[in-house]
Amino acid sequence: MATPTYTVEEEYDLIIVGTGSGNSIPAPEFDDQKIAIVEEGRFGGTCLNVGCIPTKMYVYAADLALAARESGHLGLDMSVNHVDWQAIIDRVFTNRIDKIAQGGEEYRRGEETPNITVYDQHAVFVAPRTLKIGEHVIRGKRIVLAAGSRPTIPEVYATSGVKYYTNEDIMRMPKQPRSLIVVGGGYIAMEFAHVFDGLGTKVTIVNRSSRLLRFLDEDISDRFNDIAKRRFDISFGTATKLEETAEGVRLTLDNGDVIEAEAILVATGRTPNGDLLQLDNAGVEMHEDGRIKVDEYGRTTADGIWALGDVSSPYMLKHVANAETRAVQHNLLHPDDLHAMPHDFVPSAIFTHPQIATVGMDEKEARAMGYDVTVKVQNFGDVAYGWAMNDHTGICKLIADKKTGQLLGAHILGPQASTLIQQLITAMVYDLDMRTFARSQYWIHPALPEVVENAILGLEWED
Repeated sequence: MATPTYTVEEEYDLIIVGTGSGNSIPAPEFDDQKIAIVEEGRFGGTCLNVGCIPTKMYVYAADLALAARESGHLGLDMSVNHVDWQAIIDRVFTNRIDKIAQGGEEYRRGEETPNITVYDQHAVFVAPRTLKIGEHVIRGKRIVLAAGSRPTIPEVYATSGVKYYTNEDIMRMPKQPRSLIVVGGGYIAMEFAHVFDGLGTKVTIVNRSSRLLRFLDEDISDRFNDIAKRRFDISFGTATKLEETAEGVRLTLDNGDVIEAEAILVATGRTPNGDLLQLDNAGVEMHEDGRIKVDEYGRTTADGIWALGDVSSPYMLKHVANAETRAVQHNLLHPDDLHAMPHDFVPSAIFTHPQIATVGMDEKEARAMGYDVTVKVQNFGDVAYGWAMNDHTGICKLIADKKTGQLLGAHILGPQASTLIQQLITAMVYDLDMRTFARSQYWIHPALPEVVENAILGLEWED
């Protein structure tokens, strides 16, 4: 069979595939370059359209609704009378997200960036540094692959013929379901379980393993699992059949459980999109897990082709994709002064309830690395603001080197965890000594950061 030949119709100095973090590359320093941007979906990528930003807007509404429902422990009698699902959709998408995505595309197509051409169809490689986009064939001196990721769908759901939701469409579902099955035990599943339960939907979680958020430090994971088992119906098993019913869906598990609900969300992970780009034609190699191989500077195995974000990064986090973008952007402009991808002290947060935030090693990892560790688990309820909240679940766990005072890991479960972690990230980045850190600064009393202060003071050091 003859290999097809393609006529290149346009040559570019730079081609960018994907408009999540990749859309930030064409800064004013690139104004003298001819650039193509390829985006078959909405401008802004996963984070803006179906991920970080809209989900947290839903989470905030759920936080307030859940707080009202659980206010009795504070001597209050509060309730949510009605959830206007369409009003939430309008607030999140119609009035904000969709306008930002549309504005981003219009800007790149407009007079403000005359050196940029936008292509809005799927791209595949047909030769080194050569892409076929619909009927167009273009070549770039340099190409940046920032094509993101997509939901991972197990076969039992994909082949069922039954409607299932993913994170990419559940926030726009026509109406709020009275009941929902959430399949998965990772951060996406737990955030949506909180959203829908908080807003009044009956949620049943189905997870293959017997532990939710199992990648977390054991103390944090144990505490979260205890909370989740009191809040949700949970079934640990693997799906064998998904069927449509008159009322919605029926899911059968290998443990014999049969669960019915109005709708089902499949949140079993994300798959990098590199396998959709026909990378072999460009000489770009992938890892076994589907990520594009890159070196410490973001260069793929093919000359002139770079990659960043979910399609290649070991961290599927927007703040990491943004940091990688800054590194690749610099490296494109300064090939003789390359910056490494910034993968040290990467923090993450899970906006479920309670919030969870983490940075650095967990206790098992630190001990396996040979550190002589000191560990402190501090309860939120032991500080004054914890009393104000009547909190009985929040904890801050710190792991440090007993000999040097170096903070090795910080793990927080509780209110404002994603904010409280920041000072500990700073301490790790600048290698601040925990033996003097707590008493070298003021901690506002009675504010929640005293949880962190007391955790640090609770660490034990060598004499």
